Amino acid sequence: MPKTAPFSSWPWENLGIFKYMLLGPLVGKVLYSRLQADDDLASNWWFHLLLITIVRFNLYAWYTNFCNMLWLTRNRRIIQHSVDFDQIDKEWDWDNFIILQALIASSCICMFPHSFANLPVWETKGLVTIVVMHVLVSEPLYYWVHRFLHGNYLFTPYHSLHHSSTVPQPVTVGSTTFLEELLVTTVLGLPILGCSLSGYGSKTIIFGYVLVFDLLRCFGHSNVEIMPHWIFDRFPILKYILYTPSYYSIHHSEMKTNYCLFMPLYDAIWNTLDTNSWVLQKKITLDAGKSSRAPDFVFLAHVVDMTASLHAPFVIRSFASMPYRARLFLLPQWPGAFLSMLMMWARSKTFLVSFYHLRGRLHQTWAVPRFGFQYFLPFASQGINKHIEDAILRADKLGVKVISLAALNKNEALNGGGTLFVKKHPNLKVRVVHGNTLTAAVILNEIHESVKEVFLTGATSKLGRAIALYLCRRGVRVLMLTLSTERFQNIKEEAPANCQKNLVQVTKYQAAKNCKTWVVGKWITPREQRWAPPGTHFHQFVVPPIFAFRRDCTYGDLAAMKLPDDVEGLGSCEYTMGRGIVHACHAGGVVHSLEGWTHHEVGALDVDRIDVVWNAAIKHGLQPVSSLPK
Repeated sequence: MPKTAPFSSWPWENLGIFKYMLLGPLVGKVLYSRLQADDDLASNWWFHLLLITIVRFNLYAWYTNFCNMLWLTRNRRIIQHSVDFDQIDKEWDWDNFIILQALIASSCICMFPHSFANLPVWETKGLVTIVVMHVLVSEPLYYWVHRFLHGNYLFTPYHSLHHSSTVPQPVTVGSTTFLEELLVTTVLGLPILGCSLSGYGSKTIIFGYVLVFDLLRCFGHSNVEIMPHWIFDRFPILKYILYTPSYYSIHHSEMKTNYCLFMPLYDAIWNTLDTNSWVLQKKITLDAGKSSRAPDFVFLAHVVDMTASLHAPFVIRSFASMPYRARLFLLPQWPGAFLSMLMMWARSKTFLVSFYHLRGRLHQTWAVPRFGFQYFLPFASQGINKHIEDAILRADKLGVKVISLAALNKNEALNGGGTLFVKKHPNLKVRVVHGNTLTAAVILNEIHESVKEVFLTGATSKLGRAIALYLCRRGVRVLMLTLSTERFQNIKEEAPANCQKNLVQVTKYQAAKNCKTWVVGKWITPREQRWAPPGTHFHQFVVPPIFAFRRDCTYGDLAAMKLPDDVEGLGSCEYTMGRGIVHACHAGGVVHSLEGWTHHEVGALDVDRIDVVWNAAIKHGLQPVSSLPK
């Protein structure tokens, strides 16, 4: 979009988050009126304007959240693509139009204070007036403005931005240029102005019209067909009175028909109506009860904690598109997250969170409705395993090829790293994968070949065992921190006879005071980190990551890999991972699927397969995070 086109850019586009300060005078006026105990109707208008601005913002945000609740909407989606990072970035400032219209409304109140002050709460004739004004003025005006914006000279500088969003969502409404939104504001404002000047205006009519206008725009841009087809079958005239999400989606994709605001009547009058609109609408509603395409791969995750539960595309889409970090704005929402946790605990099933495509394969992330702390409650184990088992059986029934268990879903104490399910259901067609082989491979490939000694915590865990055995074969001396001599000896006996001398049991952190390569598989405190000599590098496979306490040391990322560059529709970050980066266990499942391996990867790691899995990951274009530019 050329920046030189007049009125194509927003006046405040360089302000970033400070653009909301433009509403400061409005907030100040409301506070001043309250402090002065000024309760006249004119003063109330400032409060009402601020209130409706907040309501409008939440209407678009929550309607978008509803559209992203895939467990509810997946079978009614029109365009089957997922919203990707590129679209989210383009729509980042979607609320510019709400700020603009709040400023224009504030100006109108300042210029005509008495006109607005004298408006009643309700006027019946106003309802008829504003409907007539909308049908006879706003609808045809918008139609021709919209059609002209699709012309050869205006489309690229002023309207192409809106259509660059592949999947329409309610907030896509605000993905517009400044001039375009001025025109839409005129379309919205004329019925309000006409109704007020006619003497039939009222507060309820004005607020109601604005909110219905917004609701219908959200409805059309939702990409979720919720209008039942039988309404049009019984009342055919409604086809020309109210558009549908299917109707708008045809315009958004093909851009040659269906220009109307809300009423297809005007497309019919001026011969731009696509008659396939209702065929598509009927097909989607009839197919809504049928199963959609089965995924090829499923990553079975779980909720981490209260605030992390807000890091989801159906809660705060923009926040979910960035790596998770604790933020102050999350604190007021903590009670809501806590209530959601209780509801999920009481009654909820595994649900679909997000999806993307890779080389024609559909990959989905499902979530077990349990939070991290619940995995450590003894009485909750059976219920959690039941959720995981049900998810595996459901995936098997759907025809999923591979299901990968995330984090605590494969906890050794919980289900033996998935072994419980494979033994209980020996005829599973879906391959159950814990992905830890690739996790081990990522960590091992971060350790430079010149390293001759490693200090290993969590040494007798599933991953710790594999890392120790692999390194000792490579001739690296491994200081294994463990108090269990029996478990240490069992691991040592697995090593080749000529390599066993490389495995050394230690019981205190002091033993590593001269070792500059630490592999952390069990959480360590800042005090324990003090034993590391200056220049130490901490590799880690512990969740959550350890605190980067030592300034004279370096800290590695959690084992993770960047998905191949040809991934499509990725629009949310996996917890603290960057864009396009997933935990190694997720990547391990992807590799398992791409390779078409037919074995389960559960239980103890096969050390001999570490290099096999690593080479397969590199072959398919996955990249270790350590190789990416910082």
